[in-house]
Amino acid sequence: MRQPTLYDSVLTNLDQALRVVLAPPPGGTAPSPAGAIEDAALKEAERRHAAGLMRINHTGEVCAQALYAGQAATARTSKVRTEMEQAAREEEDHLAWCAERLEELDSRPSLLNPFWYVGSFSIGAAAGLAGDPWSLGFVEATERQVEAHLQDHLDTLPAADERSRAIIRQMAEDEARHADMAVEHGARTLPEPVQRLMGLTAGVMKAIVYRV
Repeated sequence: MRQPTLYDSVLTNLDQALRVVLAPPPGGTAPSPAGAIEDAALKEAERRHAAGLMRINHTGEVCAQALYAGQAATARTSKVRTEMEQAAREEEDHLAWCAERLEELDSRPSLLNPFWYVGSFSIGAAAGLAGDPWSLGFVEATERQVEAHLQDHLDTLPAADERSRAIIRQMAEDEARHADMAVEHGARTLPEPVQRLMGLTAGVMKAIVYRV
């Protein structure tokens, strides 16, 4: 069986980037947690706020796809590469759920998703080059921060928006599991200044994506 070449890897990652950023969202393999919940009538301001939060979550999943792809491309061991690829597949469900909810809220994904994808892939690749323990540490830190901001979203969503709430709850559970996976496979704790910088960067992204 022919071994994949650098050319194969470049084409594969380019295809994934185009699918995530430009193509219709993947169907996912798991049904939406909101599937059995009746959609509530929201006031216009509530709808806009819920859409802004779900747009942030959608972009977060675009970034997750890019981060995992970058880390898988530069992973030192096949075991870690396989774990990154599996986590990316699971995040596709989140991407599909968020895209569906945005459509229900008469909204759209962020116009800047191509920019966020390229930046996140570069960060993921750099983390992978630093070595698998650091790469896994980056996964853990990222997922813990995502879990925290999802909890913030649960606290600020319109009370009647149970469909968005169900999606976000399931996403938070999955992100916590991905963080635990990283720890189990030998994640090294990132220095506090790095974690603070990650939080600041995420805050800027969220502030922009909420509106654009």
